[in-house]
Amino acid sequence: MKLGAVIITMGNRPDELRALLDSVAAQHGDRIEVVVVGNGAPVPQVPAGVRTVELPQNLGIPGGRNVGIEAFGPSGADVDALLFLDDDGLLPKRDTAELCRQAFAADPELGIVTFRITDPETGATQRRHVPRLRAADPMRSSRVTTFLGGANAVRTKVIAEVGPLPEAFFYAHEETDLAWRALDAGWMIDYRADLVLHHPTTAPSRHAVYHRMVARNRVWLARRNLPAPLIPLYLGAWLLLTLARRPSAPALKAWLGGFGEGWSTPCGPRRPMKWRTVWRLTRLGRPPVI
Repeated sequence: MKLGAVIITMGNRPDELRALLDSVAAQHGDRIEVVVVGNGAPVPQVPAGVRTVELPQNLGIPGGRNVGIEAFGPSGADVDALLFLDDDGLLPKRDTAELCRQAFAADPELGIVTFRITDPETGATQRRHVPRLRAADPMRSSRVTTFLGGANAVRTKVIAEVGPLPEAFFYAHEETDLAWRALDAGWMIDYRADLVLHHPTTAPSRHAVYHRMVARNRVWLARRNLPAPLIPLYLGAWLLLTLARRPSAPALKAWLGGFGEGWSTPCGPRRPMKWRTVWRLTRLGRPPVI
């Protein structure tokens, strides 16, 4: 199985990027071809053999990754699967790529593998990085209903069948949008605790646009993918959860503004999932109402 890797960068972490590239090059098995996309910024110096694409403007996370996908041919067709890795991440084990190959080869229905993210200093995994409701034990591998954007491998047949990441999202929930479309097409997603990406512990709210885009994209996600009766249930549940977390006044104002924007702006094509997919999500432990 031929693997490629897509890494997007803003050009502001050259040392971390070089360490990540070295860890990819050190993987056992066949060489992994790498494309680094400068998302509205020049790409720092990279080792020989690493391809680069420099975009004139920041297209956001999904837009930048989609450019990286197309660098491997239409829908990434030149390779069998693509690793998507954050530019400040690191693969500490040399068998990660080989384990991905084995996972895809062993299960023809497996479309996406999501890694366990750990802090390089403490070894801890943040709860938000375990993509299921029962997240207390990050060491337990399982089938899941979404995946982690900067620590995963995706079979390129999935992208060819269901389409790329939703570029308009720019930041937040683009992975769940792709995951739901993949599950609706019959693919499965695995969280693998033995596939590790080191990444410094961070808070997503460090991004200035976090609260607005999380709310806006949550509405877009529902409008694009859910059967009509589930849309108010899903968004009502997230509204209550957000209020229960008692965000600061500025954060709540931004969130409510994004929530309204999600209703008043185009969300892209609507392709509601089948009810059997709703049941599959429910059996996997995450019904699409939360």
